[in-house]
Amino acid sequence: MKKLLVELGDRSYPIYIGSALLGQTELFTHHIKSKQVLVVTNETIAPLYLDAVLKNLQGYQVETVILPDGEQFKTLDFVNQIFDKLLACKFSRNATLIALGGGVIGDMGGFAAACYQRGIAFLQIPTTLLAQVDSSVGGKTGVNHPLGKNMIGAFYQPQCVIADADVLDTLDDRQLAAGLAEVIKYGLIRDAEFFVWLENNIDALLARDKSALAYAIERSCINKAEIVAEDETETGIRATLNLGHTFGHAIETGAGYGTYLHGEAVAIGTCQAADLSRRKGWLADADVDRIIALFKHAGLPVEPPRQIDSGRFLDLMAVDKKNVDGQIRLILLQGIGLATLPVDVPQDLLEMTLNTYGRR
Repeated sequence: MKKLLVELGDRSYPIYIGSALLGQTELFTHHIKSKQVLVVTNETIAPLYLDAVLKNLQGYQVETVILPDGEQFKTLDFVNQIFDKLLACKFSRNATLIALGGGVIGDMGGFAAACYQRGIAFLQIPTTLLAQVDSSVGGKTGVNHPLGKNMIGAFYQPQCVIADADVLDTLDDRQLAAGLAEVIKYGLIRDAEFFVWLENNIDALLARDKSALAYAIERSCINKAEIVAEDETETGIRATLNLGHTFGHAIETGAGYGTYLHGEAVAIGTCQAADLSRRKGWLADADVDRIIALFKHAGLPVEPPRQIDSGRFLDLMAVDKKNVDGQIRLILLQGIGLATLPVDVPQDLLEMTLNTYGRR
């Protein structure tokens, strides 16, 4: 087992990475400070891993909430089911919530924990590659709105993250590829050496080689933890983690939540950001080709849906947390391993990317 620390002063917490971690009771009990525990999961994960988690909680007052599986259910209405259970069972502000699932459950569970009685403790048990390398780390929680993804939420840090690589054995190939999109992102924004490693080891990752996956998870979490420690609430460098996300969120919203997995939309959005970076004169043609080739090799889509035209894209991108005074601001690349902070983008260049990239 590897143990990383997200350094946030008195809110610092560990990330445990390894195999058979769901059976290590002390990882759970060490971070649970009262007898009341609510486990929030979904209909896909519950039959697979809920019992394994519950075995660690003997002697606690344990309740469960099992939600439907899918991005389309990441709404205030379904978060309210968590509040209903907490209130019906008379859980106190000393209770602990365990979010057992992928990024949707982690975001919803964390948001419920942030809000209930103005904040209760919670643990992240991510069960997808994307959640293990990205969404479970850093304290971003929230839900979607019909007009924009993740526009309702809070920064709220967990007590710990328990990333058991064994749960990836039951992850389908599409979800595995979606997680690789966020792994590739770390190489692009700040870790060029890791990007080269990914180019050389993508086949091993797709074949679920244990050592390759373990290395990719650890390296991704190290990058994420360092960024979060420097900029917890995204006033500076943390914004670089959103490479491709403004385009990607527009795709998820415009196509209908659940049509594209988050990682799939981010892959397309990152290719669009690379195309725009080239138009700005910042990224060489060869580097854009390498970026697109790696996403393709990972089995990810790289072209935007044709039903979202440039006008609709612009409308959707206008609803983004990085924008200031109505101006769309994007994370772009000045090279592989070198992302910019949010920058204003000339409208004509942005429209050229929206009108031509992947639409020829």
